[in-house]
Amino acid sequence: MARLRDIVVDSAHPASLARFWAAALDGYSVAPYDEAELARLRGLGIDGPEDDPTVLLEPVDGGPRLWVQLVPEPKRVKNRLHLDLSAPDLTTELDRLGTLGATVFARYDDHAVLLDPEGNEFCVVRAP
Repeated sequence: MARLRDIVVDSAHPASLARFWAAALDGYSVAPYDEAELARLRGLGIDGPEDDPTVLLEPVDGGPRLWVQLVPEPKRVKNRLHLDLSAPDLTTELDRLGTLGATVFARYDDHAVLLDPEGNEFCVVRAP
């Protein structure tokens, strides 16, 4: 039976969107670039991590990896799939995500719909 390995997000600028998600999600960080990876990028004509077309966020505790990949077209319609995050204090978390660059799209009693800096929808649900 298949297991979830990666979640992939399309992006106009993967490095900056990856930094947003690394700051937004507890237990995720942008994978470090060692010299071998930097050499691989240079071999592809990519100057460095800021221009990397595929940026990996690694989970600390073994959850699915999150990839942010470069796509040429802009986002045009609602996501067909989105992430749901949970937080014990919805108002505090919405404020924190707002300082990172998210925008509240709609707010309800127990959850809110937000847009990441590139307009991808995600939700924050009040944790029980």
